[in-house]
Amino acid sequence: MQKLTNKEEEIMKILWKLEKAFVKEILSETDGVKPHYNTLSTIVRNLEEKGYVGHEAFGNTHRYFPTITKEAYRKTYINSTIADYYDNSYKSLVSFFAKEEKISIDELKEIIELIEKKK
Repeated sequence: MQKLTNKEEEIMKILWKLEKAFVKEILSETDGVKPHYNTLSTIVRNLEEKGYVGHEAFGNTHRYFPTITKEAYRKTYINSTIADYYDNSYKSLVSFFAKEEKISIDELKEIIELIEKKK
């Protein structure tokens, strides 16, 4: 599975939300400066070539849909991020968020409770 660019991830998030969409529907859901229709169409076709998107043809137009779930993508890339930046250590990841004050003590306690319930 190829890593997606930021723009491709943005488009995939829209497709995961909509489940099925024509390019014009994806365009209407984009935030900020909207890409040109043809640019967006090219990005969607690239996603299809990478295996992330499929389509149904309706004459000359296509309705696109994700072929991979958001959860499957997230699992693949969170694991590679942890491997690349945190030496395969979830402890290092959580420590990073604690040091950056991105996670509270209450949230850490919830995580511990979840781990203890799994045992």
